[in-house]
Amino acid sequence: MTASASAAVIPDRPPVRSYRTDFPLNENPISEGGAWLNGRKDAIDWIDVVSADGYAYGEVSRMTVAERRVEQSNLAPEDDAAAPVGDYDDPTAILAGAWGRNQHGRARVYSKNPTDEYFQEVQIRLRHNMRANFCDGYEVFCRCLKSDEAYAEIVRWNGVIGDWTSLARQEGIEYGVQHGDIVEATIFGNRIAGYINGVEAISVVDDVVTGGAPGIGFNFYVSTTNVDHGFSHFEVDTWDD
Repeated sequence: MTASASAAVIPDRPPVRSYRTDFPLNENPISEGGAWLNGRKDAIDWIDVVSADGYAYGEVSRMTVAERRVEQSNLAPEDDAAAPVGDYDDPTAILAGAWGRNQHGRARVYSKNPTDEYFQEVQIRLRHNMRANFCDGYEVFCRCLKSDEAYAEIVRWNGVIGDWTSLARQEGIEYGVQHGDIVEATIFGNRIAGYINGVEAISVVDDVVTGGAPGIGFNFYVSTTNVDHGFSHFEVDTWDD
C-alpha cells in the first residue's frame, strides 16, 4: 500500500477501533468470524458481498435492468422518467459493532475486463447503519474504467431501498480506477472526501448521518461482470471526536 495523502486530516492519536483484511477466506456472504453484516443476510433488501480467491466482490443483483441516470447520459433529461431507474440493491457489507464517527478507509482495487457496458463501481462506505429493511450512511465510489466515461461520486443512503441522494460527482478519465489502484475515503466531522492513488478527487460537506460503521460495496446490476471488479485489500481506522 502506498502512503496516504489523506494523512494530513488524520488525528495524531491512536484510533479507537481499526480493521484490516486481505480477504483470505472463501465466503458467501463475507463474515470473517462475524466481523461483517451484509445487505441481504442482515438488511434483506440489498445484496451480499462475497469473498473468494483473495478479493471481495458483489453478489449478482436481483435487479434485471441496468442503471439509468441523466448524469450517466443513458437517460435523457427531458424523459418523463428522468428520475434514476433501478432499485439500487447495491451489494453492501459493513463492519459489525460500534465504531468511531471519524473514519478513514483504504482499499486496493481488483479489476479485470473493464467495460463501458455496465457501471462497475468500487465503493467505500462510511457511517453506515444497517438493519432489516434499512441502510443509511455515506458511499464514496469510483467507476472501474479509465476513459472519459469514468466518474467518482459521493452518495448518501437515506434508509429504505432506492432512497439515496447524490452529494457530489466528478466525471472524466482521472476519476476512474484500474487494477491495483488505491482508493481512500474519509469523514471527519461533516467533511467527506475521496482519494485516488493519494490525490484528493472529490469532497463534500454533509451533516445528516452522524455515526455508524465503515464498510465496502459495489454497484447493483452489472450482470455477470460482478466477479470482474472488487477489492483485494481493505483497511479502516476510526476515531471519536
